[in-house]
Amino acid sequence: MKPSLQVRLSQHLALTPQLQQSIRLLQLSTLELHQEVEQMLEQNPFLEAEEDNAPVFEPLAERTTPAERVGERETENAAEAASGDAVDEAAPIDNAEFATERADWENGTERDDFDGIRETPSASSAGSSDGDELDPQDRNPAAQSLQEFLRDQLPGMRLSPEDAAALHVLIESLNDDGYLADPLEEIAAQLAEGEDEREELLERLNCALKWLQSMEPAGVGARNLGECLTLQLRLQPRSEAQAIAIIVCKQHLELLARRDLKKLMAATGADEVLLKEAQALIITLEPKPARPFARAEANIIAPDVVVQKSGRNWKVVLNPDVMPKLRINDLYAQAIRQHRGSANGSAAGLSSRLQEARWFMKNIQQRFDTIQRVSQAIVERQKSFFTHGEIAMKPLVLREIADELGLHESTISRVTTAKYMSTPFGTFELKYFFGSSLNTEAGGNASSTAVRALIKQLVSAEDPCKPLSDSQLSQMLEEQGIQVARRTVAKYREALKIAPTNLRKAM
Repeated sequence: MKPSLQVRLSQHLALTPQLQQSIRLLQLSTLELHQEVEQMLEQNPFLEAEEDNAPVFEPLAERTTPAERVGERETENAAEAASGDAVDEAAPIDNAEFATERADWENGTERDDFDGIRETPSASSAGSSDGDELDPQDRNPAAQSLQEFLRDQLPGMRLSPEDAAALHVLIESLNDDGYLADPLEEIAAQLAEGEDEREELLERLNCALKWLQSMEPAGVGARNLGECLTLQLRLQPRSEAQAIAIIVCKQHLELLARRDLKKLMAATGADEVLLKEAQALIITLEPKPARPFARAEANIIAPDVVVQKSGRNWKVVLNPDVMPKLRINDLYAQAIRQHRGSANGSAAGLSSRLQEARWFMKNIQQRFDTIQRVSQAIVERQKSFFTHGEIAMKPLVLREIADELGLHESTISRVTTAKYMSTPFGTFELKYFFGSSLNTEAGGNASSTAVRALIKQLVSAEDPCKPLSDSQLSQMLEEQGIQVARRTVAKYREALKIAPTNLRKAM
């Protein structure tokens, strides 16, 4: 076979490290972004945190129009490329290259070319948060934990050192709900060395368990739900309803959960009136004794953007509390500029780190700029929500926002994942504002979010003695002009965590 030379022309897309970093930063949540910033601050000496309270990154959407932004990038100075490594402080980045890469990034060309980037799963992708916001003044970072509250009660109990030590062990073994999750035998086996010591320790732990279950809050130290409720019932005034309630909690909780009144009457020997009194008593109990001691700060979500009223319209502003405040270390940058022309290899390496710091700051700024643009587009499409609530939500898909902003659908997906918006009705994930459409008799469309809100309203207004079935809910929606199948209603009801008909029926 005779060798020959051939010339072939082909095109392919190669992502630079800067563009890869930009894509990765975009999909990070606020917590993950701050972790990334902390890591970069440790690794790059040219990057430092801004000390003052003023945000370093002013939102680009408030400073310039999109056309002006492109002009600014084109007129910025290009990076010095004499050696490919030396970078002057006045010309940190090749902005023409950045503009090209940004176009590639916004149009989603990274999907097939950069396998290292994957979608970050949302913390609540199936819906929204419950929308309840806590007053910052109500947050108490020094609030007692359940264990601390229990330990504070020990001095007044006057226990021997051995009993106090055993009680300490049980207190530390409580789970987040206030239950003793591990059997006493396992705890004794882990602490004791020999068989005799294990038996002695088990006997002391049984005694300590009685002390624990006599402490406040009532029900703490229980080993299951029935025991927890029983401990609380024993503190109630004695009555026939209390006695029946104790029997139900000890032996027949499953029948109570199924609202099986006939079997409960047969099992307890009580009549219908007495059983309803017992049920009313059980409802007042706390199934999770540690609930008052749960730290609410762990569940607080910091919104990325805040929606504010602006005349008759709504305006989206970035939350300055979640924006990293970074700057370049002037002292180090000045030293690099003085040694720019030297042939020292270390100077060239440090210049590369300086450029890396500038790229990082620019990519963070680009991230927040994109989040604000997408959020503003969502608000414009869902104006009715901010006036009337979720029942006025309109159908919206990622493609509509992508087409409006000239971005790729994958970019919109990254922006709306694990990013949150503060609204007059609470804090919601950006994905919450997207929903499929359902047909109406008038020929229009209704958002699935609005339909779920309507189902919630119908269930809240139902007769507890005759709760609405999924078929009845479907029929009621159809009477309002919304065509929803029974199975779709069941799916929405389960998403709203609404129990089925038999479990909602009052005894």
